[in-house]
Amino acid sequence: MSDLDVVTDIYAAMAARDFAKALDLIDEQCVITQDDRLPWGGRYVGREGFGAMGGRLTGSITSAVTTDALFEADGDVIQVGRSRGTVNANGVAFDIPEVHRWTVRNGKAVAAHFAIDTPAMLQALG
Repeated sequence: MSDLDVVTDIYAAMAARDFAKALDLIDEQCVITQDDRLPWGGRYVGREGFGAMGGRLTGSITSAVTTDALFEADGDVIQVGRSRGTVNANGVAFDIPEVHRWTVRNGKAVAAHFAIDTPAMLQALG
């Protein structure tokens, strides 16, 4: 399976809410990062960290990611799209650009950085 296939399968599993399949594609030592100004942001490690970040994310917002582009560059897989949804606490809707950068080794994600329009998200969060 190519690195692109691994990341494609992670997104498909997340869209289907098949968290067991998604976690199977995450390395036990995977490092996941996102701007720590966000309620779910910070640095997380491994499958447990992936789950913890997901729990904090879904506790704050209800959203779906759409993918406009998914390609390999510089040894990583880049996903470009949008995050659309609502803030759980105040019902504010958002539709913001995002870019995810994945590093895959031996069929498992070993690193992921999630970048969004943080100022726009912070404004929506209130």
